[in-house]
Amino acid sequence: METADVVIIGGGVIGTSIAYRLAGNHKVILIEKGEIGAGTSGSCDKAIFLQSKKPGFPIKLAQASRMVYENLEEELGMKIEFQKNGGMIVIENESHLDFMRKFVKQQNKAGINVKLVDQKEALAFQPCLSPEIVGATYSTEDAEVNPLLLTQAFAEAAKRKGIIIRTHTAVTDIVTKDGRVIGVQTNKGRIETELVINAAGPFAPKIAEMVGVGLPIIPRRGVILISEKVKPMVHGNILCSQYIATKHLSNNTDAPSYGIGLSLGQTESGNVLIGGSREFKGYDKAVEPEVLTAIAMHARRIAPFLDSIRIIRTMAGFRPFTSDGLPIISETPNMKGFIIAAGHEGDGIALAPITGLLVASLVNKDLKYKDFLDPLKFDRFNAIHASPKQG
Repeated sequence: METADVVIIGGGVIGTSIAYRLAGNHKVILIEKGEIGAGTSGSCDKAIFLQSKKPGFPIKLAQASRMVYENLEEELGMKIEFQKNGGMIVIENESHLDFMRKFVKQQNKAGINVKLVDQKEALAFQPCLSPEIVGATYSTEDAEVNPLLLTQAFAEAAKRKGIIIRTHTAVTDIVTKDGRVIGVQTNKGRIETELVINAAGPFAPKIAEMVGVGLPIIPRRGVILISEKVKPMVHGNILCSQYIATKHLSNNTDAPSYGIGLSLGQTESGNVLIGGSREFKGYDKAVEPEVLTAIAMHARRIAPFLDSIRIIRTMAGFRPFTSDGLPIISETPNMKGFIIAAGHEGDGIALAPITGLLVASLVNKDLKYKDFLDPLKFDRFNAIHASPKQG
């Protein structure tokens, strides 16, 4: 029977980042039910936004991850298309101007280099925007990366250091005894292990159910439109003020249907990524035509050049949502040997580098990242625990 020191469940950007950081010191097997990066990590945009994060701990966590990105391409030895092109939040109408002025002040106070620019300055930097916009915020600290290349780079670097990766392998059960993990059952056999890391993203609750743990993560569906390849039109990444208002204001009475908020970026190959929506639809990927229309209409109002390009496909993915907007990176109190590393929602790409380091510190019982791990503990939600099963 096969054995491992650690079994990681989930081959997205979070799971592969963790695998890379554990490589060399442990026998690790990573299990992925499909292909590496084919789930949520392959259905998202390329933005590493700092200015959009909430002040306090969320910004500190994002900044720590952003620092890792500086040398990550060289460290992994593969191209990940990391670019420091800055980011902009477009203010579409006067009603958001006062909120965005306060937003800039609070972000500056929190240590983010972001400034408010008028219409003329915004259009000079992003000529693709509508002359009807009011203004924008701009930060040089925002960056971008190719999520697919990033996930593959983590996986390949982990394999070079001895990690075993099993794709097209489904976890069918987690075997426990006396309140501790003793093995993982897959459709291709059993692996004896005393430590499982649940990095299954929006499917993490289903994995947690196998050990009788109720996990407060909900799948939140998001849709992105993808254009044909066109000449460079978008410089860095663009969000809109409605996106920020929806994220930061609990009493936002102007929240649009389907959670629409612009996210706009362009790949190195020329495809424009046009987002997006936020809906709680369970695990249903069948997107209604009106959602696609709403995304397109909102985007073209802010960036009229989109009228002249063709949409060649769409992608829908599930973001692992938590009620406080932060991931769970923690051992579970009622099940020894079961670690959660999920709940990043739309920040999985931005936080992947620091997540790998945080989980490795948990596994190695290293206190270096204690100040980061304490706010991410599982029990902050007072989650309901089912009685741990035996087997």
